Amino acid sequence: MAAPGRMTTNGIVLKIAALRLQRGARPILNGANLCVTRGELVALMGPSGSGKTTMLRAVAGLESFHAGSIVVDDVRLEGGAATAKPTLVRLRRKVGMVFQFHCLFEHLTAMQNVCLAPVHAHGASTADARRRAETLLASFGVEHRAHALPRELSGGEAQRVAIARALAVDPPVLLMDEPTASLDPIRRTELGELLRGLLAQGRTLVVATHDEDFARDFATRIVRMQEGLVVGPR
Repeated sequence: MAAPGRMTTNGIVLKIAALRLQRGARPILNGANLCVTRGELVALMGPSGSGKTTMLRAVAGLESFHAGSIVVDDVRLEGGAATAKPTLVRLRRKVGMVFQFHCLFEHLTAMQNVCLAPVHAHGASTADARRRAETLLASFGVEHRAHALPRELSGGEAQRVAIARALAVDPPVLLMDEPTASLDPIRRTELGELLRGLLAQGRTLVVATHDEDFARDFATRIVRMQEGLVVGPR
């Protein structure tokens, strides 16, 4: 598989600058800054409520923010303004996100989940989407579960299908929220090795996690958050 995407200046594929977001009167992000270069696996760590998941959701275009900017590859989001639909479409080609509870569509098979975005959001043909899905599911060892519904999958299988879905449009950046939360030590190690394989393809990963052991074993860099700010190495 070819290395996805193209880098911005100095190899930076993700730049978050002075990011501020609040819900009502409650500040969630207080001017967070972070730069991530191609081929990194950044573990985003901090206590619950420190802003980790919210920052990932803002990068993925799932949360509007009030000030600051986010640049992913060559797509720029600005705080305080609604993001135009064409910009969001371009962003979805740059960023994939794997949620903590996978969030697969329960009425669709694994194959249909992976094909959904390429066909319905990006206009790919059904045949092309299926070929891409088959390749992804095989690369993650779940091709034999292609026609299973989410309720028929184990937790580890569902996670691999969710990763395949996030990569279906070949984004250069993959975001993951608490990916080891429900995994036993063996599955945790398997996930880490799988993510190392994605790094070898030239992808960039940002993983929000409380798992110190996982971060130490598999991250190329650990970044700490506290009270809506990046307080550790940036």
